[in-house]
Amino acid sequence: MNYDILYIPPSGTTQHQQHAWVAYSNNICIGHIHMQMEADKRIKFLDAWVHDEYRRKGIYRRLWDIRWDFIHKGEEYRGYIVYAWCKPMSLPLLLEKGFVEGDSCIYVEKELMNTPPGEQCFVSC
Repeated sequence: MNYDILYIPPSGTTQHQQHAWVAYSNNICIGHIHMQMEADKRIKFLDAWVHDEYRRKGIYRRLWDIRWDFIHKGEEYRGYIVYAWCKPMSLPLLLEKGFVEGDSCIYVEKELMNTPPGEQCFVSC
């Protein structure tokens, strides 16, 4: 499979210092991965995504390894804490890299209504 990966450094225009790597083929994004620099020497590994048609081809693993190598080159990030929230499918890779499994979280969702319950009408005092 022929594709390239583009590194996008933080823009410096927002308070969030996010780094991104984008896998692309024929000028089409086929995957991406991000990380965010936080206070107190913390790095948060953010979302990763690979297009359905390109999954199971090693793209996720390559993006993950490029980000991992990025924080390990030189001494810049020595002493930082790296953390991530992950899905069960991603957990084996994180454990392989020496991460320690923390507490579990449960995904919840709710459709927003036009008016929140209990606020159906205006009451004036």
